[in-house]
Amino acid sequence: MAPVRVLQVVAQMNRGGIETWLMQVLRHLDPQRIRMEFLVTRAAPGHYDAEIRALGSTTIPCETPAQPARFTGRMLRVLRARGPYDVVHSHVHHFSGVVLAVARCGGVPVRIAHSHLDTADADKAAPPARRLYLGLMRRALDWSATHGLAVSEVAAVALFGARWRSDPRFEIARCGLDFEVFSGPEDSAAVRAELGLPADALVLVHVGRFDPQKNHALLLRVAAAVFAQEPGARLLMLGDGPLRAGVEDEAARLRIRDRVVFAGVRTDVARVLHACDVFVFPSVREGLPLVGLEAQAAGLPIVLSDIITREVVVLPDLFTWRSISDPPERWAEAVLAAAHRRAPVAKAVAALEASEFSMVRSLPALLDVYRRAA
Repeated sequence: MAPVRVLQVVAQMNRGGIETWLMQVLRHLDPQRIRMEFLVTRAAPGHYDAEIRALGSTTIPCETPAQPARFTGRMLRVLRARGPYDVVHSHVHHFSGVVLAVARCGGVPVRIAHSHLDTADADKAAPPARRLYLGLMRRALDWSATHGLAVSEVAAVALFGARWRSDPRFEIARCGLDFEVFSGPEDSAAVRAELGLPADALVLVHVGRFDPQKNHALLLRVAAAVFAQEPGARLLMLGDGPLRAGVEDEAARLRIRDRVVFAGVRTDVARVLHACDVFVFPSVREGLPLVGLEAQAAGLPIVLSDIITREVVVLPDLFTWRSISDPPERWAEAVLAAAHRRAPVAKAVAALEASEFSMVRSLPALLDVYRRAA
């Protein structure tokens, strides 16, 4: 029997939450049964491209989502030239309306819209032109999607509407991860030496793309408030993105630049998290942050925005919630109080592996959706 062919649609295969999850799925697949390819809407190479090729898959550029008519023509040509595909699985939020409409016109039988974001508040405040676009995309999704998956309830509402439960196509589907990497030997002294972090410093850590939803401005003010009480503390920031230069400038303006380490994109996030003390995450919106699961697997106490869904919690004792409207000093108090509340790594990994967020538990349900196409 021929393998089920799945086309994943993403912006770019960089080391973000969605992409990291998709790579873990790809590594766990039997290519004789499921074959995945990646259609990307940006031409620039992604961090995972080389590994994708090594695993026998490929990325297919299909640019210009800002020009839906041109994108439609290009995607149709991809479907005709490289198909037939059994499944198109789209991860580009509202633009999935266009993607899945093209897939329906191209004869793809299973068409999945996957919501990873909570954009409900921003969508309500959108200007008229944006609201028109959102309305058109929701109609397109209603017409074209055979399945709708969401990482959390708030993500489901954002893409499928408040009454999503009444539509049998839509369901919550956790993005499971392989947490075994967190069981490896900890090498905190070596990691700190590599990153220029003092061996005895209190280290705050944040992992995320440098864009507005991550709220780096508040993160820096929280760090400054911690440094006022713990001058030897450090803030470690992993990730990259368009706002990075501005965040570095803001750290300099706050006179804390010498205590903030910008480590860029790392391939060894688990190893780095083991070398830190507190995970700080003041996002203004999230669907369900996979990095929050990784922080728990590392046993790290987590101080985070109360906007983030409680569905991320596996180890409740690690969490402290704060409002983004709270002053930085209140966040700093929470950080300092949480600093010595680590969970044993073995216990943390076991809890995550037994949860609904483990790859072992979540992958079979996803593959079942794919196999129905056969």
